[in-house]
Amino acid sequence: MSVSAALIAKGNQLLLSNYGRSPLVMQRGAGCQLFDVEGRRFLDMTAGIAVCVLGHGDAGLAQALYAQAQTLHHTSNLYFIEAQIALAERLSRRGFAGRFFFCNSGTEANEAALKIARRYQAVVRGEPQRTELISFERSFHGRTVGALSITGQPKYREGFGPLLADVRFLPFGDIVAAREAVGDRTCAVFIEPIQAEGGIHLPPPGYLQELRRLCTERGAVLVFDEVQTGVGRTGTFFAFEKEGAVPDVLTLAKGLAGGVPMGAMIANEEVGRAFEPGTHASTFGGNPLACAAALYLQQAIDDRRLLANCQEVGAYLGSALLRLSERRRPKTRAVRGRGLLQGLVLEGEAAPIVTKARDRGLLLSAAGANVVRFAPPLIVSKAEVDEALAVLETVLAEP
Repeated sequence: MSVSAALIAKGNQLLLSNYGRSPLVMQRGAGCQLFDVEGRRFLDMTAGIAVCVLGHGDAGLAQALYAQAQTLHHTSNLYFIEAQIALAERLSRRGFAGRFFFCNSGTEANEAALKIARRYQAVVRGEPQRTELISFERSFHGRTVGALSITGQPKYREGFGPLLADVRFLPFGDIVAAREAVGDRTCAVFIEPIQAEGGIHLPPPGYLQELRRLCTERGAVLVFDEVQTGVGRTGTFFAFEKEGAVPDVLTLAKGLAGGVPMGAMIANEEVGRAFEPGTHASTFGGNPLACAAALYLQQAIDDRRLLANCQEVGAYLGSALLRLSERRRPKTRAVRGRGLLQGLVLEGEAAPIVTKARDRGLLLSAAGANVVRFAPPLIVSKAEVDEALAVLETVLAEP
């Protein structure tokens, strides 16, 4: 029995079967490459689900973690944390200044956003009747009961009811539906500037601006979920920067600390008034170790010009995918995305294509049922994009 087979067999005995894991055991990484315990090399176009902004095995990130771990790795939020304050200051210069709550994941960030929106309406504004939450079909906001309640994909909610009541799902991009829905009972509107897990859907021009206008006019809190689209993934630090609309509350995670678990919920000054001592908390959130990683990442993004690389290589990837899509019809239908979040829309299911690519040393993921997702590290090169697309074309050429 191989090393992989033995480990997988042991894992199947010990671990819950809630993941549809690939039969691989990764051991190490370098840049956009991963190597399993058998020594097989894989070109990584998933980055740990849009997480590993600097790729794998980044020496600077490792050194930042090592240096912090030598001095202080955890104290809890019973005390102020120097690195946490520095990170909040650094992030506030990225285009959305506000009050920060640090946590450990995107789900936790969205749960915090739910709570602050509800408490803002009930306590600060004195309108407890504002309990309705508006979200969107195909959306994904996380796996806890609250975040799941506003996730607009029934397959994720099945079997976990009853979830939060008073949630309404609208068609993504339908301005008329939004105008009719947002009213005097609306607590908050939750939306991803680009729907990632739902199939990489971009909003129509002006849509987020209209949501901003509606929420301002009608007293609802506007929440942008940038868990996957934030931290440079789309070529600007926040995806909303391209849309001309600024939220009241913003959530981040995934790439925020380059692979170290970290999330953040940022509320503007007005909505931030809703949280007082004791109203919300996280034992591990914003601990010195995670903040050290995130601070290093912030510096690396600027020093290595990763936003510019994301724009350039992202445009290259999008154009190349479009040409591939045109060559491989009718198996392929379209290309959607921005920056280094791109999707190839297929006529059939994406999962078999992802599996065949993996067997040839290329790691991709599915977004929705029929979209092959590219979300590589932001350090990815055009040569690596070419290698990935060559493998994908070979797979698509098969009967």
